[in-house]
Amino acid sequence: MDFGRLITAMVTPFDGEGEINWEATSRLVDYLIEEQKSAALVVCGTTGESPTLTDEEKLKLFSFVKQQADGRCKIIAGTGSNSTRHSTRLTKEAEKIGVDGVLLVVPYYNKPNQEGLYQHFSAIASATSLPCILYNVPGRTTVSMSVATTLRLAEIPNIVATKECASVDQITWIASACPEDFHVYSGDDSAGLATLAVGGHGIISVASHVVGAQMSEMIEAFNSGDVRRAGELHRQLFPVFKGLFECPQPLPNPSAVKYALGLRGIDVGSVRLPLVSPTEEEAAFIAALLR
Repeated sequence: MDFGRLITAMVTPFDGEGEINWEATSRLVDYLIEEQKSAALVVCGTTGESPTLTDEEKLKLFSFVKQQADGRCKIIAGTGSNSTRHSTRLTKEAEKIGVDGVLLVVPYYNKPNQEGLYQHFSAIASATSLPCILYNVPGRTTVSMSVATTLRLAEIPNIVATKECASVDQITWIASACPEDFHVYSGDDSAGLATLAVGGHGIISVASHVVGAQMSEMIEAFNSGDVRRAGELHRQLFPVFKGLFECPQPLPNPSAVKYALGLRGIDVGSVRLPLVSPTEEEAAFIAALLR
C-alpha cells in the first residue's frame, strides 16, 4: 500500500457545543482532497483530538470520511493508544468499516521498554490485514521507539511505514536500513524536505490544511530533480511550518491550524478542553502568517 507523499492529519470539526459537525467535516474532506492535494487523510490522530473522542465518535468519523472521500484519497484511521487490547479492538472495528490503513502511536504514559513496544505493535498487526503505520512522537509519549525496534517491526509484512518525529538523524538511520517497500514519513512539517533528501517517502502534515498545494509542489519539485525550486518553496513555507506551533509562544496542536482554517473560509469550530483557542495575540500572529 502506497499512501502517497503528502498525508494530512485531519482536524475534527466541532460545532458550538463541542459536538462533531458533520456538515463541516464533509466540506473539509472535499477541501483537503481537491484544493490542498492530500493523497491520504489520517482521521482521529493527534491533530484530530483523539484523546477527547469516544470510540463511538471515532468509528463514526472513520465511516463518514471514508464515504465522503469516495475513493479520491486513502483513509488512515488513528486506532493507536497506550492499551494493546484497546488498540487491537479499535483496529478490528476500523477494518470492518473499510478504511485503507491504521496509524498506531507509541504507547504514552505507561512508558514501555523497547521489547514492550515491539510486542505491542506486532500484536496489533497480527490481528488485522490492514496496512499499519507506526507513529513515533517522543515529545508527546515520553518514550522514543529506537531505530532497531522500528527496523525489527518493518520486517512484519503489514507494517508498511512509520511517521517519525524524533529527529532527522533517526529518519536517516531508518531510511538507510529499512526494506525497500517500507516508507518513512516525517511527522514534522519543517523537516519534510530534509526527510525526502535522506531517503524518506513523504510528510504526514498539519500545515497541509492551509498550504498543502504548495507542499505538494515542493515534493514534486524535489522528486523531479529540481532541488533549487524545492528549497525555495521550503523556505517560503517555513514560517508557516514553525509558526503554527510556536505562535508566538507554544500553542497546542490543533488550536492554531483550526483557527487558520477559519481564516481560509473553512469553519471547523474550536477545540475541546483541555485544549483552548488562540488568544487575541496568537490569533493576530496566525493571521499574519497566512498573508
